[in-house]
Amino acid sequence: MCTRLAFSCLAAVAALASCGKDAASGDSDPAADAAIDDVPAGYTRLLGSTWQLPVGANVYKCVRVTFAEAMYITSFSTDAPAGTHHAVLALADDTTAGPDGERDCDGGTIGKIMLYASSVGTAPFELPSGVGLEVAAGQQLHLNLHLFNPSDEALAGETAVFAKVQPTPPPTLAEMVLAGPLDISIPSDNQPHAVTGECTATSPYTLFALWPHMHTFAKRQKVELVRGAGASVLHDKEFRFEEQRYYAVEPMTDVAAGERIRVTCTFVNNSGNQVTYGDGAFSEMCFSGLYRFPAADSYEYCGN
Repeated sequence: MCTRLAFSCLAAVAALASCGKDAASGDSDPAADAAIDDVPAGYTRLLGSTWQLPVGANVYKCVRVTFAEAMYITSFSTDAPAGTHHAVLALADDTTAGPDGERDCDGGTIGKIMLYASSVGTAPFELPSGVGLEVAAGQQLHLNLHLFNPSDEALAGETAVFAKVQPTPPPTLAEMVLAGPLDISIPSDNQPHAVTGECTATSPYTLFALWPHMHTFAKRQKVELVRGAGASVLHDKEFRFEEQRYYAVEPMTDVAAGERIRVTCTFVNNSGNQVTYGDGAFSEMCFSGLYRFPAADSYEYCGN
């Protein structure tokens, strides 16, 4: 089953860097961090937001940009200074389209067809040779930013998404979809608890990369391909909130219609409160962002 999902998150990011200082006075200078000076070599700036966050701020910003000419994306990179919790890039749809520009929004304002997501510590991600994501001529991109400042100083900066693009289509077009359970309830007993969800393929595809996303109670994520009574492990690693990277599925894995992707997340809760699904400071998520081809214009969440 595919359904709409709020991809909102809220988790305290440890050791946030302080905002810029004026060299002469030592006073905070929010403008010092507010601009990105250099675009990574070979990349194009797609869209982003310049922001200022007072102490305790927890906000969502959405940015829309329409591109007159078709482009095909083969690599992503995010410039995400302290204060950035996540960035979700999607094609604008009937729930997110509107005039180009920036506006306040919420965690559920995403769009149905995702292109890319990043969070704390996400390194640049390059699609395999000959594989890309399509942005058609006249299509609008929509960026959802979650900005959060748990530090004791004001923060300022610019969060932007960059991409390597080409004007001609690659041989293979891909897409991104989230898979994982929404039913999360972790008791505060300082013991490991596993939560599992499955995503059933409605048509065949090839899986080539994945992106684990959880919050600060998370310890491990395991992703399996379930065929009949058997299962093969695609990913099984410890999770670090401060380093949410993409992982290549090697070798690329064919998934037949009716087969399932099983996502299992392990959490340890010593907060003194029950932890459930959500975007609060004492909430959790268990998702694996799956990159696959061919593109089927799927919704951004697949689970049961």
